Amino acid sequence: MPRGAGGGSGEGGLVAFAGDLLNRLGDVGVGALVLLETVVPPIPSEVILPYAGYLSREGSLTLVGLILWSTAGSTVGALLLYWLGAALGMRRASRLLARTRLVDEDDLDRGAAWFHRHGAVAVVVGRLVPGVRSLISLPAGADRMHLGLFVLCTAIGSGAWNSALIGLGAALGTQRHLIDPYLDVLDKVVYVALAVAVAVLVVRRRRRRRARIEAAED
Repeated sequence: MPRGAGGGSGEGGLVAFAGDLLNRLGDVGVGALVLLETVVPPIPSEVILPYAGYLSREGSLTLVGLILWSTAGSTVGALLLYWLGAALGMRRASRLLARTRLVDEDDLDRGAAWFHRHGAVAVVVGRLVPGVRSLISLPAGADRMHLGLFVLCTAIGSGAWNSALIGLGAALGTQRHLIDPYLDVLDKVVYVALAVAVAVLVVRRRRRRRARIEAAED
């Protein structure tokens, strides 16, 4: 079992910690993380699912279980946002999410525009587009898209996205003998990527705040 896959190597690092955590959570727990990612977009399924697929080659995670539970998590999370949009309407729901500072208003506007241009197709294809994937559910709910059609489109799009990410990780898992020696390097890359992501988020928010202040002054 590789370092980071929940084995007994005892070595530390973020990659090792993530591997231990995912193996302890199991397929259902990974599905719960994906549910959170759907509602709270900064949690990256692009990182969680490939690594879970990678770990599925050994340990407590399984390919079929990961695909089924992650798709179920995506669908339940999308339904929560659908019902929020249906209950509050697009404008109030957008304001509520924007206040949490976890969602950018530009992403909310982009998701709404995508849905209004493409309808049900947007719910399927939008699951493949970062930044739109989660938030497409809000305008669908606000416009009272048929619930059964929404669930079907969400399951198809989310299932395709999750399967691709998990499958990619599983394919990499077949080459562990080539990858494992570089996990220490991967640790450093992950730390740098996290620092860059936080810096970009801070800069974007400051620029948008400055733009709103300037617009108000005009």
